[in-house]
Amino acid sequence: MVCGVLLADRVAVVTGGGGGIGGAVSRRLAAEGAIVVVNEIDADLLDTTVADVERDGGRILPVLGDIRDRATVAALQVATLGVADGRVDVLVNNVGDYRPSKRFVETDEDDWHAQYAITFEHVLRVTHALAPAMLARGEGSIVNVSTVEALRGIPRLAVYSAYNAAINAFTRSLAVEWGKDGVRVNAIAPDLADTLQTPAEWMLHGRPPEAVRRWSPLGRFGTPAEFADVVLFLASDLSRYVTGQVLCVDGGTNAASGWYLNEAGTGWANAPD
Repeated sequence: MVCGVLLADRVAVVTGGGGGIGGAVSRRLAAEGAIVVVNEIDADLLDTTVADVERDGGRILPVLGDIRDRATVAALQVATLGVADGRVDVLVNNVGDYRPSKRFVETDEDDWHAQYAITFEHVLRVTHALAPAMLARGEGSIVNVSTVEALRGIPRLAVYSAYNAAINAFTRSLAVEWGKDGVRVNAIAPDLADTLQTPAEWMLHGRPPEAVRRWSPLGRFGTPAEFADVVLFLASDLSRYVTGQVLCVDGGTNAASGWYLNEAGTGWANAPD
């Protein structure tokens, strides 16, 4: 049931907002009173999210389509600007993917372009399409979704890491450029997210569930709702003095930086035993 007031009557846009982290974000922002414009490529996920939000008394406007396509971005822009006389309060650039995983020398330019399209290009396009409405009103919050893999080295995914690092740099630079205009820009960097894209069973790769205790200081995987709560914080006035930040939402894995709890649970080492 809609009972929150943190985003009452604000217009919030979420890309890839049908499942996983994006689906949780759409539901969470709607629960706090936002009118959510949600883009999603999967019609079934989109329908489910819309039904859930409306069942709970929220307001949501679906935009079906591939956010990599210019036409989808244009449709999202038209739909959003038509909600409340051109008002845009929140933008969550959520879409991204890490596949395929290859050694860099095994990739080609088609792979690089595909990774650019799914990770970074649409962030530029969507932000370019919707930020002017924020700048014109002198307020707004943009939340980008990158990854902890943009902050550390990752084998077989160098291009993925590089484009997510670009998201982080884009976030910081826009925050500096637009701070005087009242628009805040931040990002979250997830890890160990138990979602449709990266289910816990896949991340365990046959290991016992308790193995995660040795990788993460908090000792567990993160749920979509937990990532959505951080997005809500950055989207709302709770973070009104926060901009240009990339917040790791990772159970402490980035802070641990390669330190592993031993099997007995009594100490840490910089290599798994």
